[in-house]
Amino acid sequence: MKALEGVKILDFTHVQSGPTCTQLLAWFGADVIKVERPGVGDITRGQLQDIPGVDSLYFTMLNHNKRSITLDTKNPQGKKVLEELVKVCDVMVENFAPGALERMGFSWERVQQLNPRIILASIKGFGPGPYEDCKVYENVAQCTGGAASTTGFRDGPPLVTGAQIGDSGTGLHLALGIVAALYQRTKSGRGQRVTAAMQDGVLNLCRVKLRDQQRLAHGPLKEYSQYGEGIPFGDAVPRAGNDSGGGQPGWILKCKGWETDPNAYIYFITQAPVWEQICDVIGKPEWKTDPDYAKPAARLPKLKHIFNTIEQWTMTKTKFEVMDLLNKYDIPCGPILSMKEILEEQSLRQTGTVVEVDHPTRGKYFSVGNPIKLSDSPTEVTRSPLLGEHTEEILRDVLRLSESQIREIKAAGALEEAPPRKAAAS
Repeated sequence: MKALEGVKILDFTHVQSGPTCTQLLAWFGADVIKVERPGVGDITRGQLQDIPGVDSLYFTMLNHNKRSITLDTKNPQGKKVLEELVKVCDVMVENFAPGALERMGFSWERVQQLNPRIILASIKGFGPGPYEDCKVYENVAQCTGGAASTTGFRDGPPLVTGAQIGDSGTGLHLALGIVAALYQRTKSGRGQRVTAAMQDGVLNLCRVKLRDQQRLAHGPLKEYSQYGEGIPFGDAVPRAGNDSGGGQPGWILKCKGWETDPNAYIYFITQAPVWEQICDVIGKPEWKTDPDYAKPAARLPKLKHIFNTIEQWTMTKTKFEVMDLLNKYDIPCGPILSMKEILEEQSLRQTGTVVEVDHPTRGKYFSVGNPIKLSDSPTEVTRSPLLGEHTEEILRDVLRLSESQIREIKAAGALEEAPPRKAAAS
């Protein structure tokens, strides 16, 4: 059986952070019921569309393995259906703007009344404090969580990363919180509130920079290239380009073909235990005994020169040739892989990290698969649902409603797009 088989998730999330969380739970076997507005659905269905009239890749790649029910929660019958779903589900997940769930009539207190065993999981931009009522998006989270201020080159502006550490990163944090709460419920019998703030999630991923901020009070950060160049430090952790954050100096170096290929580069770490092997590989055996290069402390002021010298060697070979040669000596390195190269890498498809999915209107496309592998619970990635595809199925199989009850709900307009409101008379 799947790890989370039998767990019912009421998915009230949209865009990226929440759907990342619920998709991961669905991959592990949970029955994820995605609640969407009739006629509209998750806003990402129509965002960044590459094929007109078809669910975007933005939506499909975040909503695999789920079922979709369309529900007008402002309609009394629709709200009643939602209350019944709360009663039978194990987890409710939402990432609405602050206060939105309460305005819908589903405060934590109300949800507990309906189902004392339910876990209400929420993603917000900020935790309690001066910004808790602010709406947050990916790049805002990266900026307020400390990532942007420490990303980029020293003489340039702060930068956000291509990795979605604010949205998807927080979704992964929330998924862990949900699983922990489910485990605790097996002992306590009670549900609980689980929250993950995007600022907090980003900061958790930036912990090494918070470490460096405290180290800075006791002297310069010697592993930063800034130190070797004799540039004084300020009172905050600086941007450090491609410096390694782990204490071992590293940098991105050009490889053969860099003039025309923007990804013909490799990350090279001058790890102390393999320094002598590095000297031999790049043709500088004299550095092994030279007092100006033999010890890590002596090399720190010369890192720029050292990496320039290594780069003269890497530029004579492709990034894959460099990697093959360095790995023979356990010298840490990694080629800069483009998204095209990752998509074409067969080993990632064999492990299910990249999967091909067939969609009824889009056709076949590639997506990320479950990055977490369980030996007794393999993940099968199935396509995302069409809008409202499982509405009647969920009413019938999850809520056990009869056909006459379903017809009554339909007649009340709870499953359809609400007609536009008439303008008030002037």
